[in-house]
Amino acid sequence: MRSIVSKYERNRSKKRNQWIIGIILVFIMVASTLGFALQGGGGAADDGSAQENTISYNGFEFENRNGLWVLGSFVFRNTPQQTEDIGSGLNGADSYRGLPLYIYSENQDAEAEISVNLGQIAERTQRACPEGVVCPGDLPLKKCSDNFIILKENINKRIEQDNRCVYIEGPAEELVELADQFLFKILGIK
Repeated sequence: MRSIVSKYERNRSKKRNQWIIGIILVFIMVASTLGFALQGGGGAADDGSAQENTISYNGFEFENRNGLWVLGSFVFRNTPQQTEDIGSGLNGADSYRGLPLYIYSENQDAEAEISVNLGQIAERTQRACPEGVVCPGDLPLKKCSDNFIILKENINKRIEQDNRCVYIEGPAEELVELADQFLFKILGIK
């Protein structure tokens, strides 16, 4: 059985409950606002970080996702502005379309940069060995009559095409940048 409660007691209890719920809601709102502000939010910030997430270059919009620059389905470690403008007379990306692409590389990161991006265009990408070079394993020997990209460490930087071979050479720490430069050139971005 319920005890008899006066109208005054009922209203007092109701007001107390409303105050408690109100205080809890205000606390949640303040805490979520502080949390959002301290974590950087995700919207347009006053410090310009929103602009740092996208850049425009020659009409192409690059978006920064987890430290990589994304343009459609292509992913780069560098932006076109961060790469040195070398390499001319390169065949366009269509010359790789539907054909196997062979890669010889002395740098795994640069090889991955090219494989991931041109793997979308070429029939397949496969490691290979240029004639005259001793390679470990049973890599197929390829010549410049095949689509062949050769990434080598060298003091001097160069991106050159000879028949269907592309030579990308430079210091080890710059080979990924050179690979991106090559991709920007053949995709018509630069």
